[in-house]
Parts: sequence; C-alpha cells; structure tokens
Amino acid sequence: MRSVVSFYIFYVLSLLLGLACVVCVCLWNSKWRGGFAWDGSALQFNWHPVLMVTGLVVLYGYGAVLYRIPLTWGQNKLPWKLVHATLMLLALVLSIVGLCAVFDFHNAKNIANLYSLHSWIGITATALFAIQWVVGLTSFLLPCSPTSLRKLLKPIHVWFGGSILTLSIVACISGINEKLIFSLKGSGNGTQPYANLPPEAVLGNSLGVLIVAFGLVVFKILSNHKWQRPDSGPEDMAYTPLFQEDNE
Repeated sequence: MRSVVSFYIFYVLSLLLGLACVVCVCLWNSKWRGGFAWDGSALQFNWHPVLMVTGLVVLYGYGAVLYRIPLTWGQNKLPWKLVHATLMLLALVLSIVGLCAVFDFHNAKNIANLYSLHSWIGITATALFAIQWVVGLTSFLLPCSPTSLRKLLKPIHVWFGGSILTLSIVACISGINEKLIFSLKGSGNGTQPYANLPPEAVLGNSLGVLIVAFGLVVFKILSNHKWQRPDSGPEDMAYTPLFQEDNE
C-alpha cells in the first residue's frame, strides 16, 4: 500500500511538472516573444519550442509511465496499448511539426539549418523517436509479431525509450539557452542582456529547470521495480501484440 501511495505522489508530481513546462513555454513565447503565426517570421519560430517541449518531452514522458499506473494493473492491456501508442504518436506528430516550423523559418530568412549542437541532438532525438515508434508498432502491436521477436526487442525498446527522453531533455534545455543568448543581447534590440538576468531569462531558465525536474521524476518512476506492472514477468513482454490475448 505504501508503495502505491508513493507511486501516485511521484505520478501526480510528474503530471504537475509536465503541465508547468507547457504553461511556461507557452507564456514565454506569447508574452516575451510576441505570439504565434505560420508565415515564415519569428512568430512561426515560436511554435518550435512550444511543440518540442510539449511533444518530445511532456507527452513522451506521460506515455512512458502509462503502464506503471496501478489502476491499469490486472486489466485488459488492449485499451492501454492503444492509449500508449496514441500518446506517442501525438508526441511524434507535434515534434515533427515543431521541426517544420524552425526549418521553414530558417529557409525563409536564409539561415543555415542544423549547424548547432542543439540542432544535432534535437534532430537525432526526433529521428530515433520515429524509428522507435514504427518498430514498436510493428513488433509489439501487430498480431503477426512473434513472441521471440518481442523478447529480443523488449530490452532494446526500453533502453532506446530512456535514451530518447534523455536526448530530448538535453535538446530542449540547450535550445532554451541558445534562444536566450541570441535574443537577449541588450542594446540594439530593446532587451536587457542575458547576463543581467531579466524576467525573460528568469522564466527561460526556470523552464529548463522544470524540464530537468520532470525528466528526473519520470526516470524515478521508470527505474523503481516495485512500480512495474506485477503481471509482467521476465519472459512476458510489456507489449503483447494487438488483438492477442495475454497469457498472464
């Protein structure tokens, strides 16, 4: 009972931190960066941090811990498989649209693409995420997927899942820092220098801290074996093929 209570404390904390991340990134880009548009201007770029934080970090994290919720234990896995797959697909779609926003903005302004370490990490995380989702769909959800294949891919799937979330967090906090440095230059563009820590910098830095805190809570949930679905034995994959009955 104590373990379940502890889980829900961390789970609610993850939900609140994720929501705080989304609120902060939206507030930053609406209040200090001027809002949103899709016209090749800087307002289009503002979609990039919002969609990447929401999709690549928050929704991804929510989907990752879904199977740890005790309310799902002992129930038919099919609805939860569908919710998991849908959350991850939505996260992937938002991430891709976020990349389109920044590429389109760069092309409209004749700015080079993929030149920074932030962009390399971000594009790698998104590419791995897309591969992970497709492999997960074909290996764990399709009825033709053999059990031997699932046993082989399960640890790889789990490892890549944690690795992608780590890369996503690194990409987001490096991107926030990069944007603040580029934007808060002081004289010339009507802003205070980043070194003076103006309110926008405080909010941006706070967003980065929230993202890291969210990731730490998610990893805490995923790493605690007591919170693992109890009917998932070592030889029974966490994802059985779609429409196939569980033998648990």
